[in-house]
Amino acid sequence: MNKSHIHDLALFGGQKMFPRPVSTSNLVKPDVEQFLSLLKPALNANGESALIKQLETELAEFHQVPHCVAVCSGFWALVLAIKALAMPGKTEVIMPSLTYRRLADVVAWTGLIPRFCEVDPATLAISAATAAPHIGPDTALIIGVHPIVNCCDAPGLEQLGEKHGIPVLFDGVESVYETLNGKKIGGFGAAECFSFHASKLINGFEGGYITTRDAALARTLRTLSDPSACEGEPRLSAALPGGPLEPPPAPSIETRLPAVHAAMALQGLREVHGQISHNREIYHTYKARLAAVRGLELLQFNEGEQTSFKNIVVGLNSDWLLSRELTIEVLNSEGILTRAYYSPPLHLRPVKYPTIQSPLPFTEQAAKRYMLMPSGYQVNVQQVEQVIDFLNWISAHAAEIRNTAGERP
Repeated sequence: MNKSHIHDLALFGGQKMFPRPVSTSNLVKPDVEQFLSLLKPALNANGESALIKQLETELAEFHQVPHCVAVCSGFWALVLAIKALAMPGKTEVIMPSLTYRRLADVVAWTGLIPRFCEVDPATLAISAATAAPHIGPDTALIIGVHPIVNCCDAPGLEQLGEKHGIPVLFDGVESVYETLNGKKIGGFGAAECFSFHASKLINGFEGGYITTRDAALARTLRTLSDPSACEGEPRLSAALPGGPLEPPPAPSIETRLPAVHAAMALQGLREVHGQISHNREIYHTYKARLAAVRGLELLQFNEGEQTSFKNIVVGLNSDWLLSRELTIEVLNSEGILTRAYYSPPLHLRPVKYPTIQSPLPFTEQAAKRYMLMPSGYQVNVQQVEQVIDFLNWISAHAAEIRNTAGERP
């Protein structure tokens, strides 16, 4: 690290530590030749369908479920699953506020109303205890979102749904590789949704998929995802989430997964185990070195389960003397791409569609405390060590940095 004085900081005019930024996204690059070998046959007649079917078969085996439906994005995987599962005549979807920034938009897109609930302090995720107070006569669906580190209490949410006769859908985008109580994520609830975005564990450039144990639900999802096969069925429209809840007539949206994405995702899936050893090394470097940095706490993976070690989340405690906002500003200016963890929470975001809110004090506290740190395929151990050394330097010079930046104690 080349910082000896606070005026060496890039924020105050010094040179960046990393001219090429170190990323929080995975951005894994599968073997190009293997990717092309999968793609080329798909360019022939019926080749695309065969490739997508192969991808779905291997994903179903990976998640240990009988059915998988691939679609064009994780967003549309959620839309299709909500459309298929929400109870007719009901209007509310229970979901956490401390979660993916578009999840409430997804719910509104389907014509339903997000009802925000608290998260469990131990998991930073929705649980049966936090969801239960929000169940009422208008509850159409519960969405259990697995957090960025570890998993939510899926069995508890399943039991809650069964008790009240409400379907439970899981957003497993950040838990592709994980197990919970030894059972693979992908087989909980009525269905689980995943993403092939380039930032995720399995990079398909873009794309998504839904896993389920229910054959009838899988057939419904396939019908919804293919406009050519849904004559007489309700079709998804391009109504924006800021508009009316009942989507106006519009052209159907094609949600099938294109061949180029299927080939990329299939090769990424076949290489996924190789990522885990890299991610594990990155994680254990953070775990060993961050322990010596005053004021920072690493969210630790449950190594008693199968886990991808993909994401690194760090919490700031009272011994860290900078605000999270100034900390992120200092790090980003050095090319250390750092992001606020699910901030602002969704119940504090201004939107034009209806939502149902209640006081969520822990969510608001947690949304100010955590940061997502560099990790993934594009980051190496040496860079992580430099980042941690710099964090230690920031901790030692926090008062000077704060004063120079004009931040009040």
